[in-house]
Amino acid sequence: MRVTERLLLNRDINKYCRFIWRNSSSANYNRCGRANEKYRTESCLGVTIPDDHLSGYVVYPHPDQPSLKVLKPDGPGVPDTDFLLYVLTQSTDKCRADSSVLAYSAHCQTDAEGRPVAGVMIICKEPLALTGFSHERVVQMVIHELFHMLGFSRELFSTWRDCFLTSQSVGWCSHGHVTNTDETGQMRLYSPSVIKALHTHFNSTHTELGAPLENQDAGVGGLSSHWEARVLQGSIMTAALAEPSLVRIDLVTLSALQDTGWYSVNLSRAQSLVWGGGEGALFGSLSTCKFSSFFCTGSGLGCHYLHLHKGECQSDEYLEGCRIYKPLANGSECWKEENERGNGAEEWRGEIYCSDSRCFLSSLIREDHFSLSVSVAGCCYRHKCTGRNMYQIQVEGSDWLNCPAGESIEVTQVTGYRGVVYCPDKRLCHYHDVNPPVSSHKPLLSAQLSAASTSSERDHTQMTSPSSLNSDPALHFSTSTSTFRTLMK
Repeated sequence: MRVTERLLLNRDINKYCRFIWRNSSSANYNRCGRANEKYRTESCLGVTIPDDHLSGYVVYPHPDQPSLKVLKPDGPGVPDTDFLLYVLTQSTDKCRADSSVLAYSAHCQTDAEGRPVAGVMIICKEPLALTGFSHERVVQMVIHELFHMLGFSRELFSTWRDCFLTSQSVGWCSHGHVTNTDETGQMRLYSPSVIKALHTHFNSTHTELGAPLENQDAGVGGLSSHWEARVLQGSIMTAALAEPSLVRIDLVTLSALQDTGWYSVNLSRAQSLVWGGGEGALFGSLSTCKFSSFFCTGSGLGCHYLHLHKGECQSDEYLEGCRIYKPLANGSECWKEENERGNGAEEWRGEIYCSDSRCFLSSLIREDHFSLSVSVAGCCYRHKCTGRNMYQIQVEGSDWLNCPAGESIEVTQVTGYRGVVYCPDKRLCHYHDVNPPVSSHKPLLSAQLSAASTSSERDHTQMTSPSSLNSDPALHFSTSTSTFRTLMK
């Protein structure tokens, strides 16, 4: 929904005006009668909006006379622009109060259709100097926060449009009620493209398959600005993000942005969301997570579900007791040659660390170590694709061995090893865009993101600018915030 000429943000009448004519029978009803002498300009999250980006303001000294006094003329506005993002890197009080906060943001104004047209992102200064704080993490952080400001926000769900956009035209739209609870009490988002994306991803035709919102950071009304981690793990819009190479800008999230009714989204650019693929409508529920191969039980060592890393079976506050294999703190990447430590388990379990190595559950052990007790655990072996969902593996000193997806192979004495290697199904050689990162940056600590707004901020969303009363389009003021944190482990 393009801005046709220039984007010009509105001023808040409650800030620049000392009092407003409230007699509904007066000619200047709801217009400013006297200016606030202390008013200077607009700000959002403490960031000053330039006067060039703002409409002017006037006062009407008499309630019924048309005479007015121009106190500030309109700025030139910003041509060919649909959304203004102001970015500030600074050590703010919020940053200093909580060292885990990396960034926070807010959408500041919306137009008459509810679409956000301006937002502010504050990036805390100190974390940028931390060892391992990579360019990739900054990009991930900005994308996550930008998606919040563009519409993926519990403060904006009620303004989504119940329609589809095409590149040629915009059909008739009405505000849709896109959130509701299911029979279990889980809050879900129901919109046409999201439901279609879920049907495709989970291979389900369940008519009530809405996208679940996170339980653990829900605000007023049970709404969260993040996907439920158990169901959409790995999505860019879950509350807890892993290192960037394990996070996807997925079809469900892009479909949600399309269902706002404000954007035409190229859904073909979505990245593959491996988590839960083809698992059905009940995937990720608390009652079924223990029976899915995407989850794990106990606290042993295995493989992260993308098989790029070794992992440890763990839970967290968002998984609510369900467990998944999370990458180990150090040396978990199978694709990093420097993780070949030498004289360790990789020698007697046949492990190889290189760019085409992946993690496999294995009980493999060298014959000369066969007296040792060994359990099934994640091990790094080379792999090469021979077709879709078809591959071979290589252990140290062996030829290439066929590894049928969904089965296991017994490594015989001929190779100098004994034991079994399990071949994951629809994980390797199945998705074209699941690969190790090309950057040499070190991976960062896992990050937690939470959308939060204080009661005063929610009150602030009730303010409206004068143009919502007098002109089109209306730009409404809001300071709903989303905070990006890091979990220091």
